[in-house]
Amino acid sequence: MKNQEIAQVLEKIADCLEIKGESVFRQNAYRRAARALADLVEDVTQLHERGKLESIAGIGEGMAGKIEEYLKTGKIKRYEELKRDLPDSLIAMMRIQGMGPKTLKLIHDRLGINSIDELEAAAKDGKLNDLPGLGAGKTENILRGIALAKASAGRVRLGMALPLVESIIRELRNKVKLDECLPAGSLRRLKATVGDLDILAAGADGRKIIDAFTRLPHVRDVLAKGDTKGSVITGEGLQVDLRVVPPESYGAALQYFTGSKEHNVHLREIARKKKLKVNEYGVFRGEKSIAGKTEQEVYRALGLDWIPPVLRENKGEIEAAQEGKLPRLIEEKNIRGDLHVHSRWSDGKVDIEEMVNAAKEIGYEYVAISDHSFSATIANGLNVDRLLEQLEEIETLRKKIKGIAILTSTEMDIKPDGSLDFPDHVLEKLDVVTASIHSAFKQPSQKVTGRVLAALDNPHVDIIGHPTGGLIGVRELRRGQLCVHNRFHHVCHLRCRQVRERGPLNGLH
Repeated sequence: MKNQEIAQVLEKIADCLEIKGESVFRQNAYRRAARALADLVEDVTQLHERGKLESIAGIGEGMAGKIEEYLKTGKIKRYEELKRDLPDSLIAMMRIQGMGPKTLKLIHDRLGINSIDELEAAAKDGKLNDLPGLGAGKTENILRGIALAKASAGRVRLGMALPLVESIIRELRNKVKLDECLPAGSLRRLKATVGDLDILAAGADGRKIIDAFTRLPHVRDVLAKGDTKGSVITGEGLQVDLRVVPPESYGAALQYFTGSKEHNVHLREIARKKKLKVNEYGVFRGEKSIAGKTEQEVYRALGLDWIPPVLRENKGEIEAAQEGKLPRLIEEKNIRGDLHVHSRWSDGKVDIEEMVNAAKEIGYEYVAISDHSFSATIANGLNVDRLLEQLEEIETLRKKIKGIAILTSTEMDIKPDGSLDFPDHVLEKLDVVTASIHSAFKQPSQKVTGRVLAALDNPHVDIIGHPTGGLIGVRELRRGQLCVHNRFHHVCHLRCRQVRERGPLNGLH
């Protein structure tokens, strides 16, 4: 339960060190530790109790001591010292696209700015333009970054929200009898970021369920507690709301509280035309309930196929459901393998053998070990010598582990000048090559697009990684890069032809 909480503190320490201009090595140590804790599937408290903190990749003796300090006292002394000079509002400005530590320090020292609101006012008044190294263009970038930061405020990335809510539901099921229990809202629709974290349950004793919910180990503070509704703040500082409804209304309530608002408005229009009423209690003809126990009943009563939550955005899914033409969505069982995984060789958390065995256990036919190349220094990227060593290890594992294809790969940097980290005579040794941009995002769109096109022209490059360059809630998409679509189309066909000509790739088509 403490994983995310401690990760946030370690990330803030790294931010403080960056603002103060302290050692990059020290900054990266805190960021690696924060990332390790955020990705950890096991409760760090339990690892501490077993004396296993240093078994976490990226956690050494010193960092383990700081984690232990937080678990015992709720604080890390180093952070308390740093934030005396750097208020949270100042640290938050580091999250703005275009605001590096040097720029932040300059603005803070020259203009006394301590918050995003103060920064926005100064930028709009032109006060930043005359500072060394800034100017109108840089100011405009900062204003765009502020707009993105404000739009993301109060929202949580799906990768943090979903595991937390799933964990709460598991714990709740262990404590009390539930007929049904699922996430609702934008979380159930699997949006990239979510606002409210909502859970909907069905059960006979609402008060008992809410009482159990407010006593879960995840809970830091209780905001509200009633017979059918409860609201808490978790250790990560997130608000989670639980609503309990009667089993006969669960399907209608789940549909209603899943949304989206636009989707539900359209459903109500259809209901009115059929002289029906639909709400969170059910579907009614006059005063008589004709559906409500399941979502399938609700949609069927309106003449629709059941619509998967991820499609409920009023973007044509209702018309498709009326015509019986909803798309068949990709399910977990359809995934045959993974062509992009990082091991402990770069910034991954486990070694190659453990990763391959895990992939085999879940039924994958293949997995490609695609660690970072050497330009990604913060990710401990591989140079040529280390990559060749890794290929030897993979060849040994191929003989040892049967029943899954282990593919050699890399996630190679496309450098600012469009060149690639590895020469062709190295790339030709690999089964799959991914090329990605990790730096110089502020180049003009035409320049960035040119870098991607240059990578596509290399006959050994099979995949372009994250081509839009977006970072959710932090860095906006570089839409100019999307103009390479037609070239992608051409290159995909070229690659397929090359694979057909040289035969199956390690037994795969």
